Amino acid sequence: MIELGNERVMYAFDKSLEAALTVESGDTVRIRTSDCFGDQVKSQADALDAIDWDRINPATGPVYVNGAVAGGALKVRIDAIEFDGCAVAATGKDEGVLGDRFDDWSTMFGTIEGDRLVFSDKLSLPLNPMIGVIGVAPAGAPVNCGTPGSHGGNMDNKAVTVGATLYFPVAVDGALFGCGDMHACMGDGEIGVSGAEAAGHATVTLTALPDLSLENPLIENETHFGTIASADTLDEAADRAVHDMLDLVCSRTEATEAEAAMLFSLQGDVQVCQMVDPQKTVRFMMPKEVLDVLGFKL
Repeated sequence: MIELGNERVMYAFDKSLEAALTVESGDTVRIRTSDCFGDQVKSQADALDAIDWDRINPATGPVYVNGAVAGGALKVRIDAIEFDGCAVAATGKDEGVLGDRFDDWSTMFGTIEGDRLVFSDKLSLPLNPMIGVIGVAPAGAPVNCGTPGSHGGNMDNKAVTVGATLYFPVAVDGALFGCGDMHACMGDGEIGVSGAEAAGHATVTLTALPDLSLENPLIENETHFGTIASADTLDEAADRAVHDMLDLVCSRTEATEAEAAMLFSLQGDVQVCQMVDPQKTVRFMMPKEVLDVLGFKL
């Protein structure tokens, strides 16, 4: 297995960046990631007002994947997520959905013990490990790691967990993949503006798919296949994700648009990933057992 430390981080997905690592298609890489605060919050006493906000949301990378070409896709399988022993959550003035209720920052600093996140003597939560920032370089101007888009980025999608596979549209040769901002747990929406932010390691397998053309990221797991879209509003993101699924299904099966629309209504789930970033992110998930009957394949 190839190891990549977080000595090289990026704060934007950018086609002009020099690669931190070059790998072959199909290689597996264990990537060290910082938390979204750049590992600056070490205890409950550390005030967010005192940290360096220029070091927020680092992603480790970029990784150049041989065989990934502009116009194709990059397949990313999430093989493992490992956390260090602590995590921090925060909310504050003008941050997240409830930012109008606060005048300053509040933080919760907890420890990870087994499969639980312990925030106090009275409260522990089950882990649902996920990767918040993950993606490839966009074709145009750099996109900061706090913003999602068609390249991926800060999607904060809790379905991006162990066993999931993502497909990203490749805009530049090599794809220039990066990831970071891992969460020990997070609910759909990321209401307060953060998950349980944790440093650790993400192990991914990177495979070039030069013949697959996409406009937005896709995701699949053992039971479901999904489209992911980001836009200015949740309505726009949901509309885009559902239309992407319709185009995929109708171009790869004999289902008519009307048949697909009815199946989507009966079996599909529109799920909010996050509603707190500059662009909002939605996933639309369809059961594989339905798509398999239609003969759907990427």
